[in-house]
Amino acid sequence: MNLRQAYIATIRAFPGSWDTMCTALGMTRDALENRVYERRGQDLTQQTALQMQIFSNTTFIAEAFAAESGGTFLKLPCVEHVGDELVAAKFQELVEEIGALSAKFRLAVKDGFINKKEEESLDSIVDDIHRTTSEFQALSKKYNGLHRHVTGQGRGQHGS
Repeated sequence: MNLRQAYIATIRAFPGSWDTMCTALGMTRDALENRVYERRGQDLTQQTALQMQIFSNTTFIAEAFAAESGGTFLKLPCVEHVGDELVAAKFQELVEEIGALSAKFRLAVKDGFINKKEEESLDSIVDDIHRTTSEFQALSKKYNGLHRHVTGQGRGQHGS
């Protein structure tokens, strides 16, 4: 999905589509269309795009920016309480994914060549590992931050 398609998907995801998005943004439909379709030298500012994304509760625009930058957008987990069990479970998931990658890789190179199907399978597992690593990092930071808020120091910090 390119950026323009993401803008349109974001607008359509908002209840009432174009007309209500225009009202929410405080602009006419012509003004929004001119910006989305880049007519008459106009374009959509990043602030307006972000506001549209917030209004529609979607990530289409973030995903498109990430893709155009050669990356992947990853929405981090939104949890109120992060306990030891949740962080440990996410770490275990990460270890299991690394184990799966190791096993698949050993099978793939057994014949001395990684074919297209094997490569795609390995890439998929690596993508999962990246996602899980980011989720683990976010949960760990939230866990540490919650502990710091309650005790005045983070985990592993015992004062001086």
